[in-house]
Amino acid sequence: MGKIKVTQTRSYIKRPENQKRTLKALGLKNIGHSVEHDDSAVVLGMIDKVKHLVSVEQL
Repeated sequence: MGKIKVTQTRSYIKRPENQKRTLKALGLKNIGHSVEHDDSAVVLGMIDKVKHLVSVEQL
């Protein structure tokens, strides 16, 4: 399993509540904030839900 770096690139204002909760569950707080996660199926599914708000890179 590798690691991935997730960075929030767009605001969650005027987004559905489930997308806001997904960003919070990923540990993202504001634009430009980055977190590292293992590339498990659960995390990749969460990223897929908010892919228009984040950028992802392999580490």
